[in-house]
Amino acid sequence: MKKLNILLAASEVVPFAKSGGLADVAGALPKALRALGHDVRVVMPRYYIVDKEKYGLKRMEGSLGVPMGSKGELWAAVYEGLLPGSDVPVYFIEYDAYFGRKGLYDEDGKGFVDNDKRFIFFSKAVMQLAKKLRFHPDVIHANDWHTASIPVLLNTTYAYDEDFRDTGSLLSIHNLEHQGKFPKSAMDVLSVGWGHFNADELEEYDGINLLKGGIVHADAINAVSKKYAQEIRTSEFGCGLERLINEKSYKLYGVLNGVDYEEWSPAVDTLIAQNFDVDAMEGKLACKEALQKRFNLPLRKNVPLIGLVGRLAEQKGIGLLAAAIWKLMELDIQIVLLGAGEKWAERFFSELVARYPQKFACYIGYQNDLAHQIEAASDMFLMPSLFEPCGLNQIYSLRYGTIPIVRATGGLDDTIENYDNDHKSGTGFKFYDATPEALIGTVKWAVDVYNHDKEGFAQLQSNAMQKRFDWSEAAKGYEEIYEKIIAGRSNT
Repeated sequence: MKKLNILLAASEVVPFAKSGGLADVAGALPKALRALGHDVRVVMPRYYIVDKEKYGLKRMEGSLGVPMGSKGELWAAVYEGLLPGSDVPVYFIEYDAYFGRKGLYDEDGKGFVDNDKRFIFFSKAVMQLAKKLRFHPDVIHANDWHTASIPVLLNTTYAYDEDFRDTGSLLSIHNLEHQGKFPKSAMDVLSVGWGHFNADELEEYDGINLLKGGIVHADAINAVSKKYAQEIRTSEFGCGLERLINEKSYKLYGVLNGVDYEEWSPAVDTLIAQNFDVDAMEGKLACKEALQKRFNLPLRKNVPLIGLVGRLAEQKGIGLLAAAIWKLMELDIQIVLLGAGEKWAERFFSELVARYPQKFACYIGYQNDLAHQIEAASDMFLMPSLFEPCGLNQIYSLRYGTIPIVRATGGLDDTIENYDNDHKSGTGFKFYDATPEALIGTVKWAVDVYNHDKEGFAQLQSNAMQKRFDWSEAAKGYEEIYEKIIAGRSNT
């Protein structure tokens, strides 16, 4: 296939800035697309936390004019760098009034009141940057509500711009729950004309919904797993947009995220106590002992150790876990939790440590080295999510021989195969109902296999560790969508 020009716009990109899985995708997918021969460029805001010296960022000549409707033209600086370990250019839009802040989207849990202006500005800056670079994208790949304005702008303000004459758009949905809902005054800075403020495009309950506008205008939409692409068409997971997504299902795809095995593999991981792999598992016990020591848990090599790493948010099933924990603490197990989020959950799980010091440990916050150590040390990994567009930790867990216990939703259902005792097949343990009873029952099942079916558990680990979800495969899935977008536009 011919080489494509791809411009990927995201509000966060690993390793520069991260709050969730979007950053992992935006940091890894461009490298995989580059390996397929495409000219990929990445654009993100230059937040306060992005260290220009550390990443060797160089300022581009001149300034970037960004037309902001009623606010007039605003001028931004542009810095250029590379995605580490690649030759993929990354451009950083610097405008301190919007991005020179501590948080990406909020501070102390409160969203910035001008998030509409911040990300409409960023979306417009992406378009203006392409013109400044004289880079003519075949496809602009937007991600979530922060850049969902781009497909709208392509079809309106820039519809007759020669620089974008043949440019198509893909909008990836990493989490439909966050939609970019703002007062209708945002139309004054979006400035595509009030004619587009209607129930079929941008309007919702007399306000503006940026993600809705992006879904309507994008040439294609991608959800980050096949199951999630199905789920967002239902009232349970559609977050109020299910009717629109069903109407647009002809352009809806589901490409599962990949993972970076250069970072997440026990054979090469430099952050864990001892390396190991499927044919040399001794190191896993050393990792388990090191984690038990770190948290002052009893040094017991035969106790089932269950890890959890993630945001303490309702989506992640922390309410389910809190309701189930008393019964789980009756089992002969150890649990280590790493995460931060809702204040009640941080308090609840912190207090649990004092109550069950032999069985429960937690670190409130996030530490990358500790995330790796929990993956390597644990025998099982618990993800009781109410919904999970893709999920990455369950895929990391597979590689580390840490058997996932998951609720069968979204990417968790796509990536984990339920254990079959008769055939010793599968890669984990799944439950379907979002109830404490289902969670408790499945943990008991996993613990029972661990304690009484050593052969079965060892086979589970072997099955899991040989699974691969490479970005090279995911990139081919995106490549097919790009091709369809381009073919569709050439037919119009």
